[in-house]
Amino acid sequence: MKPMPCFLLDHLVARQAAATPAAAALSDAQGTLDYAALEAAISACTHGLLGLGLQRGGRVAIWLDKRCESVIAMFGTARAGGVLVPVNPLLKPAQVEHILRDCNVRILVTAPERHALLAETLSACPDLRHVVLTGTASAGTTPWNELLQAAPQVAHRVIDSDLAAIFYTSGSTGRPKGVMLSHRNLVTGAASVASYLDNHAGDSLIAALPLSFDAGFSQLSTAFHSGARVVLHNYLLPQDLIKVMAREQITGLTAVPPLYMQLVQQRWPEGLDAHLRYFANTGGRMPLATLQQLRATLPRSKPYLMYGLTEAFRSTYLPPEQVDARPDSIGRAIPNAEVRVLRPDGSECAADEPGELVHRGPLVSMGYWNDAEMTAQRFKPLPRQPGQTLDEIAVFSGDTVRRDAEGYLYFIGRKDEMIKTSGYRVSPTEIEEAVHASGLIAECCAWGVADENLGQRIHLVAVPAGTDALSADTLLQACRNRLPAYMLPARIEIRSSPLPRNANGKIDRRVLAAEKS
Repeated sequence: MKPMPCFLLDHLVARQAAATPAAAALSDAQGTLDYAALEAAISACTHGLLGLGLQRGGRVAIWLDKRCESVIAMFGTARAGGVLVPVNPLLKPAQVEHILRDCNVRILVTAPERHALLAETLSACPDLRHVVLTGTASAGTTPWNELLQAAPQVAHRVIDSDLAAIFYTSGSTGRPKGVMLSHRNLVTGAASVASYLDNHAGDSLIAALPLSFDAGFSQLSTAFHSGARVVLHNYLLPQDLIKVMAREQITGLTAVPPLYMQLVQQRWPEGLDAHLRYFANTGGRMPLATLQQLRATLPRSKPYLMYGLTEAFRSTYLPPEQVDARPDSIGRAIPNAEVRVLRPDGSECAADEPGELVHRGPLVSMGYWNDAEMTAQRFKPLPRQPGQTLDEIAVFSGDTVRRDAEGYLYFIGRKDEMIKTSGYRVSPTEIEEAVHASGLIAECCAWGVADENLGQRIHLVAVPAGTDALSADTLLQACRNRLPAYMLPARIEIRSSPLPRNANGKIDRRVLAAEKS
């Protein structure tokens, strides 16, 4: 039988269901679905969403932990012709509200306990029409099981250049911005990543990262492209993750450096590397000491050091055979992509000359949701090269890199003020807004400071409101009520005098950072 072609995101599952229906596809704490069962559930979800009135391009947000329902809702949304919006389960209600409002979400899929947290915020989301609950439904909501029992509906026609997903990532200023990814972006990304990781039908990949991360979602898409299985796991402790990897015979692990730094401190069962074929790093540079410990613990597992940005899904990787020679490199462009290093005038940098990393190819996303100005800043035409007859839009990363004489890339730093900590991209302005919401401070400023373990740690300087004394501990507790753990300041300084301003009257973040460097 001729293999089914993959043009759309949901085709990844449909193709495997047609070829190997009994093969294991998805596991969570409740059990395992084979490809036939997963395909049937996705189709049922598609009918249910259409029955709720989902229009072509309508946004469906999924705010759940990692479970089969999360994946079914994501792929069911894509098949229905909607746009999936995965929401990080670590976010607080105010941040979830921002996402729901920003992209005019029409349907929210969540759990009863999470829905209860949104009781005071959903009224501020006028476009939201339906809430689907995975557990016991309350008045005005739709039970998940009822959604899956809807009558068959005709899905909207979709082509590969249509919008498939919006992944929210923090910008250098303001609240998180939605990166728009097409079906082509996601399907091509799956094929590219699976090709260099050599993923195959015998693989079992563990989803250790949130599915709202591009790298976390990639565990689903690459596995389904290859006919492999994904194990969904919400770990509390690093040792829990290791136990699941041993029990489930995991062959591939992708994680961020802070998690790897925790994992190397744990006791690993002997022989785990007999089945763990590879471990891959994303979300920041892997400390050399951590890499060395991992390789000593897992001598038969291949290390893949990767670099990516949500705006292009994945950009570079370092092959395992090059890790010993250049462990600080982010490698070369992934298959079916080109990475250039450009000067401000658009010309190509010489070997070892710092420049901006620019990514071109089919993984370049569709820009930022509802933000034409920011899209124009980051997504720009490339200077034409010989043989190029049409202008091509590329993503200008904002990251400074250098390329050595052999073509390998090395990360230097960011052009903007983004904080990259624990594998997350964090907007300092978003932190400052949450601190201001406490009502305890008159003004504040946050920035990132280099940290060997976290990539960057967050520093905050604040001036109290009024004359009452304010301690750093009190302010930190207020932050805990409004921010997820990865956005909490590692250091808080309380000042009595106003913070420095620049010529425009804005707080000068660069001056403060320089004072504390």
